[in-house]
Amino acid sequence: MEITGFDWDTGNQAKCNIHGVTAGDIERLFTKPILVIDDPHNASRERRFRAIGKSSKDRFIFVVFTIRNGMIRPISARFMHQKEIRRYEKDNPNLHQR
Repeated sequence: MEITGFDWDTGNQAKCNIHGVTAGDIERLFTKPILVIDDPHNASRERRFRAIGKSSKDRFIFVVFTIRNGMIRPISARFMHQKEIRRYEKDNPNLHQR
């Protein structure tokens, strides 16, 4: 599937900003090596995914998103807690070393 951009509106942008993650943080995250996994437990009507990676300021970000009409639509985002980061680094030692 070809991704053509991001689908933003005041609803999803505000929800991501609640935790201090900006639209720019999320868009830059998708330009780097990230881990993307299915999120079947939270999918109501559409397929959802989780993305985990590092921001440009070297902070780990967790993003839940879907894909609509070839565009990434972030649903929520937050910075990760230390316990989550340790597990992510243990499970993915080579992902963010580039």
